Amino acid sequence: MNRRDFLTRTSTVALAASLAPALSQLSAATAISAPTAGHTYPFAVTPLPYDYAALEPHIDAATMKLHHDKHHAAYVTNLNAALKDHPTLHGLTIEQLLRQFDSVPAAIQPAVRNHGGGHINHEFFWQIMRPVGTEGSGGKPGEKLAAAIIADFGSLEKLQTEFNAASLKVFGSGWAFLVRDAATGKLKITTKPNQDSDLFQTNQTCLLACDVWEHAYYLNYQNRRADYLKAWWNVVAWDIASRRFVA
Repeated sequence: MNRRDFLTRTSTVALAASLAPALSQLSAATAISAPTAGHTYPFAVTPLPYDYAALEPHIDAATMKLHHDKHHAAYVTNLNAALKDHPTLHGLTIEQLLRQFDSVPAAIQPAVRNHGGGHINHEFFWQIMRPVGTEGSGGKPGEKLAAAIIADFGSLEKLQTEFNAASLKVFGSGWAFLVRDAATGKLKITTKPNQDSDLFQTNQTCLLACDVWEHAYYLNYQNRRADYLKAWWNVVAWDIASRRFVA
């Protein structure tokens, strides 16, 4: 290899290395499937595709850091601990573990359900939000999803009202989801307690997920869950939800 070829190849490698973090963040931000797909034991928390403060004033930086780095990380740590001595499960994704839940050893079923559910829910939660002012955040859904929302709820505003009402009815901690039924194509709002999830079901596609555990909003909104829900719509990544709807 001559000096010119060496310099060209070296420059190319350096450029690729410098772009890798940005490309990784872009992939995480624009994925149309849960980012846990294909990830197996030991599971890991995906880095946020934006800064902790990027969702302010709607979700504050302190909450995001605590939520992502502590709460989500704890779910992953506990899930890995539960799976450590069960090598036959190490090749399964979190979706597969939850779909095959009945075949998981009884002794670790609670950990897989709670911590595995917490992991898949949070991985999706981070990607379904975008910094204010970036393409896809807040605003409105894509044309096909918008038409479905009008058909099934009457308007985007009515969807938001019904979604918020359902979220407020979650007793204690849990999640609210907007899903597309695979058989009918209809949209519906579902809620789950604790860290139960609608993300691994094969008979539906999850378009949105909102965390209504107090740790998702208490530092800023205290007990005002309704205010948090109202603010959350400002950071919804409608472009991702719209892509999932037509996928």
